[in-house]
Amino acid sequence: MSYTQFYKKTGLPREVVKWLQSLDLSFYPKNVRRDFSNGFLVAEILCRYYPQHFPVRSYDKGTSLSAKQRNWSQIESSLQKQNLHLMKEVIDGSIHCKPGAAELMVQEVYTLLTNRSIRDVQGPEPDFTDQDYQELLPALARSTASKAIKNNLRMSEVMAEPDITTNQRKTEAILQRHLEHKGAERVSDPGRFKVRPHLVRLAAKNLVPSSDECFASSGDTTSKLCSSSTRSGAAVCFKEIKVHQPVRRCLVNY
Repeated sequence: MSYTQFYKKTGLPREVVKWLQSLDLSFYPKNVRRDFSNGFLVAEILCRYYPQHFPVRSYDKGTSLSAKQRNWSQIESSLQKQNLHLMKEVIDGSIHCKPGAAELMVQEVYTLLTNRSIRDVQGPEPDFTDQDYQELLPALARSTASKAIKNNLRMSEVMAEPDITTNQRKTEAILQRHLEHKGAERVSDPGRFKVRPHLVRLAAKNLVPSSDECFASSGDTTSKLCSSSTRSGAAVCFKEIKVHQPVRRCLVNY
């Protein structure tokens, strides 16, 4: 695979792609999210810099969840001996093939081993969801609520963390984020969802602005409130009526 094709397909920065090709790995990572998930290529990269602490023969090339967890556990323990650390969220996202996790992990490994900074590296709180991909799609092709849960909660995550309460919280967070995006779409494009304006908004549009208001009292029982309309030029009068309640008297004497 040529350099240009590899750069476009992986989505990694140019300097990282050149660095990977200079290491002469056992195979090219054609799919970064898939090929780096089990940690074997990461161990092979680290073996180029620390051959005594990362022997490639002790890592498994399998793609099962147990093989991934064993490889990454061994990588983490070996990195700690060298005072090197990778974010736990990035490792978990790479294991479960979350969007953007493997790319960020490769960039972190590049920064640790070469002491070079990359401008495109995300902040301390990565968000490994398909939100960026969904925003590129037209409105009709975006995920439904069930599809959003399926895309952002992998089966391997449920297998790795079988606790029902934990998975329920993850599902609720995904569903809440999906509903927030749908609410934003309804506000930005109400015609598509056939959203009718509320009565409060309609009443606010039909309010008659008044410039002069006068209050005239006539006796104890009746008063009038008058205002002149600047829109139609006619005076609008509101009549307020006060009703006196009769005093009830008891007809039976005790």
